[in-house]
Amino acid sequence: MSQAADIPAYPAEPDHMVFALPMPMAQAFGLKGEAIGNDRARIRMPYQQQFTNSRGDMHGGAIATLLDVGLSAAARAHDPARYGVITVDLTIHYIAPASGDVICTAVCEKRGLSLSFVRGELRNDAGDLLGMASGTFKLVDRTKS
Repeated sequence: MSQAADIPAYPAEPDHMVFALPMPMAQAFGLKGEAIGNDRARIRMPYQQQFTNSRGDMHGGAIATLLDVGLSAAARAHDPARYGVITVDLTIHYIAPASGDVICTAVCEKRGLSLSFVRGELRNDAGDLLGMASGTFKLVDRTKS
């Protein structure tokens, strides 16, 4: 996956925003867009006890939410404020439990007129691989009526 230097940093936003788009659901999960551009995106989900499983690790459903938002952000990384995204499919491979913050880094491998094909990975702050995903996303131009 891409090195952090390949993704331009993004300025801090209000809690309900992710890369220039309002997303109240992301606020509930505490998702923070850290970087976007060059067909890539990086989003962090802080560890929150209310989203853990019986072992105290981040629940797979919360992890799936982070991957969906992270991969969809990479799909619109070429013009973040212009495009919304609809998830067509998302395949997730859980590799290791997450007991702290989780960082999703994603890259858009191919973007057509409306469909984007994206892959991503999850890591903790130590850089350990926690999961991988791939997905197909439909771009929705928010500037058209």
